[in-house]
Amino acid sequence: MKIIFSLHFFFRLFLIILPSYIIYTKIVISYISKAKNTYIYIHTLRPYTFINPIIMERSIHSLKKHITYRITKRYVSNGQSAFNLSGKVKVENPIVELDGDEMTKVIWKDIKEKLILPYLDLNIKYFDLSIENRDKTNDQITLDAAQEIKKYSVGIKCATITPDSARVKEFNLKEMWKSPNGTIRNILDGTVFRAPILIKNIPKLISNWKKPIVIGRHAYADQYKQKSLKVTKSGKFEIVFTPDDNSPVVRETIFNFKSPGVCLGMYNTEESIKNFALSCFQYALDLKMPVYFSTKSTILKIYDGLFKDIFQDIYEQKFKKIFEQNNLWYEHKLIDDMVAQVLKSEGGFVWACKNYDGDIQSDAVAQGYGSLGLMSSILMCPDGVTCISEAAHGTVTKHYRAYQRGEKTSTNPIASIFAWTRGLQHRAKLDQNKNLQQFCYALEKACIETVENGLMPKDLAICIKGIKNVTEKDYLCTDDFIDAINENLKLKLLMNQKKNDVQATDTKLHNENWVNYAPQEHST
Repeated sequence: MKIIFSLHFFFRLFLIILPSYIIYTKIVISYISKAKNTYIYIHTLRPYTFINPIIMERSIHSLKKHITYRITKRYVSNGQSAFNLSGKVKVENPIVELDGDEMTKVIWKDIKEKLILPYLDLNIKYFDLSIENRDKTNDQITLDAAQEIKKYSVGIKCATITPDSARVKEFNLKEMWKSPNGTIRNILDGTVFRAPILIKNIPKLISNWKKPIVIGRHAYADQYKQKSLKVTKSGKFEIVFTPDDNSPVVRETIFNFKSPGVCLGMYNTEESIKNFALSCFQYALDLKMPVYFSTKSTILKIYDGLFKDIFQDIYEQKFKKIFEQNNLWYEHKLIDDMVAQVLKSEGGFVWACKNYDGDIQSDAVAQGYGSLGLMSSILMCPDGVTCISEAAHGTVTKHYRAYQRGEKTSTNPIASIFAWTRGLQHRAKLDQNKNLQQFCYALEKACIETVENGLMPKDLAICIKGIKNVTEKDYLCTDDFIDAINENLKLKLLMNQKKNDVQATDTKLHNENWVNYAPQEHST
């Protein structure tokens, strides 16, 4: 009986282990096959995974989540190279780093320490824009950071808290400080361009969106530099303009209050609107995309009418001919009509929006492509030189509360990683640094391919399986996901290593999906 039991036990164990190693062998061989020209040997960091009975319940796709690869033998070229991991890519000029708040601050530190500093010899001008430090400096730190970005041309920003009344109480703030994003954008006077990061296995909520929709958001004034009043008694609300040349004062009555209420005043300038239009048309031309601009000019006849007229004039005078030569076009639409058209379209255009419209629609578009965590964001100034890249989402407070309790979180770091890569890509463009450019492309591609290989944070797993069907085996915690990207990055850099360094740096990475998430490649 004991012998029969033992044989039965070992037979069952054999059935468990054998398929594991078959799967393991297939995976390792596939990776070695891709890397065969770079003499890379790969082994697993966690061999115990392959005798864990839980694998019986998992497919090859799921098993990959439990495999981490380490490169133990590095390719050595005949000369120095951007992708020789024993050295670092030299970045000649500084970038300005703007640190942030809560969970994104935690992730930001991990990204910098694991994915940036080990590979780049980088001079960083650091500014702590946490809500505590902004309050401590009376928000002077934000103004100083903006001036430093003007000086060095490239800023890379972490997500920050814009305080409301609850946050004022939580942090015991001196006052309800304005959005640091709004403050910096008003100083730099640029246009925010937000584009989806397309990943093949992440389903879109809007299934007919086959091409990217790039939001061009006017990042100056309007509601973000408004003044508002709370009315507590009856009275007259007026708008008054007092000319500097002592000509007559212009006064318009807006409303006669008979009971308590609220009122608001805002503005914009011709110069800023012209710069906005120029940036949108030039950016669209670089991407080879048409431009749609939306307003509510039927209601805001003077205010939005000025935007509409300036866009049309600049298009006619400076861009119509070259747009037509490239089979591109420009069209103004009312915002309500535009929203309906966007939902029916297949994408493939730049949607120029006023400040508030762009704030709202960029989140809607991001979610339509799958996730708010899959959106790149860059503020481009009219000079085409100064820019600031950032994550297009908030500080992920809910996850931060869990982190404070000592719990592991699965927070999507991809938008924050792309904040680094897009800022560094612009640095590479300004400095003509091909090695840095190649590194940025490799890191972006490592992010995307890691997800396409089945390794992802919880929000993306939910996109695929639905919130009710996701279990812990379907996603990685934040640290493990960043580590997986890092291992993929190492492999990717070495796979693109060439014995001829000049040839290596002149060769761009290729992907049939590349234009959708790395349009900067085509403008360098």
